[in-house]
Amino acid sequence: MASAAARTNRIRLTSAVTVLSSDDPVRVFQQFSTLDLLSNGRAEIMAGRGSFIESFPLFGFALEDYDDLFAEKLDLLLRLRDGERVTWSGRHRPALANLAVYPRPFQARLPVWLAIGGTPASAIRGGTLGLPLAVAIIGGVVKNLVPLVELYRDAARRSGHDPAHLPVAINAHGYVADSMDEAIADSFLPHKATMDRIGRERNWPPLTRGRYEAGATLQGALVAGSPDDVAAKILYQHELFGHQRFLMQISVGTMPHDKVLRSIELLGTKVAPIVREEVARREASK
Repeated sequence: MASAAARTNRIRLTSAVTVLSSDDPVRVFQQFSTLDLLSNGRAEIMAGRGSFIESFPLFGFALEDYDDLFAEKLDLLLRLRDGERVTWSGRHRPALANLAVYPRPFQARLPVWLAIGGTPASAIRGGTLGLPLAVAIIGGVVKNLVPLVELYRDAARRSGHDPAHLPVAINAHGYVADSMDEAIADSFLPHKATMDRIGRERNWPPLTRGRYEAGATLQGALVAGSPDDVAAKILYQHELFGHQRFLMQISVGTMPHDKVLRSIELLGTKVAPIVREEVARREASK
């Protein structure tokens, strides 16, 4: 991301998810503050518990502390963001006694998003804390996650936060090509190779072409197809969630660089204008 910061001027720079539970909040804050300074205020943190747990034994953390680790470290990260000097104590990390943490970010308040999968408690935590929410939609039926976002907004209201001022992002795997057939043909095998490798460690069944194509339908989680297909799917999800941001993870698995660049180009030049125009029309008609 630091390399991207030096070569860009406008894009926001963020992790897919920073697994805060097994990381150190001070180090995370320092790294993202440095990125924020390099980019003149374009860094953001996507903090999550993490669905992958290999880092827990690697750094000496017990899985039975899975949720407690995240809650405690998120609390410290938010304290670091909100003040230069921090006094804090917890069970899983040495205490801080009125210590200053540097560097400070370019932005007055470094954005921290709560990245979640499908856990209701995580959605409630995000709303209670008044943090922006990033929902990862990786599998299943998209509309089944609507109650999760409603839980988040209800928790925000109960805690005195205005949901209208709390952005929601939808994060998904995807790929844009000139047609749906081309998108599936280009992306299926690389995606399958990666997901099957992960699946062997987690006892998932191998990914089939039929399941992959089903994921690319309107109700599925995969945002793939022609620019019109992808725009229609993003707009359908916008009707469900009313979100402010969509993030696409392109090239799950190794793909030819020119195809990845072409997908990014189509997303920016074809899909984004359709989506922005239609969302603006919907807002104007309210």
